[in-house]
Amino acid sequence: MYLGAIEAGGTKFVCAIGDRDGNVHERVTFPTTTPEETMRHVIDFFKRYDLEAIGIGTFGPVDLNEQSLTYGYITSTPKPHWSNFNFVGATKQHFDVPIGFDTDVNAAALGEQLWGAAKGKNSCIYMTVGTGIGVGAIVEGRLVHGLLHPEMGHILIRRHPNDEFAGSCPFHGDCLEGMASGPAIEKRWGKKGAELSGRADVWELEAFYLGQAIAQYILILSPEQVIVGGGVAHQPSLLPLVRRYVLDCLNGYVQHDAILQHIDDYIVLPGLGDNAGICGALALAKQALEK
Repeated sequence: MYLGAIEAGGTKFVCAIGDRDGNVHERVTFPTTTPEETMRHVIDFFKRYDLEAIGIGTFGPVDLNEQSLTYGYITSTPKPHWSNFNFVGATKQHFDVPIGFDTDVNAAALGEQLWGAAKGKNSCIYMTVGTGIGVGAIVEGRLVHGLLHPEMGHILIRRHPNDEFAGSCPFHGDCLEGMASGPAIEKRWGKKGAELSGRADVWELEAFYLGQAIAQYILILSPEQVIVGGGVAHQPSLLPLVRRYVLDCLNGYVQHDAILQHIDDYIVLPGLGDNAGICGALALAKQALEK
């Protein structure tokens, strides 16, 4: 018996077969097109296996309230064709097994807590910086849900005094995602982040915004571990700069050795690497099975 995992991104889907220890046995990747076409690939992949549960970590916004009539839906997403898509319902039509459902970043946070950089911790946040910016949170051992789910990528931040970029977020303009996501980097500088690795000014500005945000998350949630993933985080010079800006923003207010003495071990890359999301989906399947 296997667990099925779906990491649903706005650009691509990753589906995998794995086990309760977070081991991935097989995976497949395909582009995110329409729900009909994309789900056909999902179903064709999973129907070859005897599944005992499926976990879905997806882009959003999503409805996570199990009492809601639209539980399991992707709701008001700007992704064409996916608004009001019944993700859990479409999966259950073909697989009568428990299904765990959450945001992609909450899933990644759970995977990192079980098997990655936050293993053994009671709280953590997982921040992804890529096509968008999202943050998943575990507090007192539980994923954070509420009125909806955390949307920490859209917090408002102080603008750098020399930055005249208007921002790329269609909702807020110069929120965190609008100023520091992958598309924001490309729109501001005229090139993708991967093509700008030698530009110190690019990464100083990026760290200025990400450091502000992480300092706010620390002050609000007080996580025991901060994990930063996503394509933009692959830039080697970025995380050391982010740590420096976090220290500048906190300015000694949070008196804890994890920050003051060991920040290199406190703000880290994913322990699961690029598998954080798909392993997180396995963790959601494991949770659903154990309910």
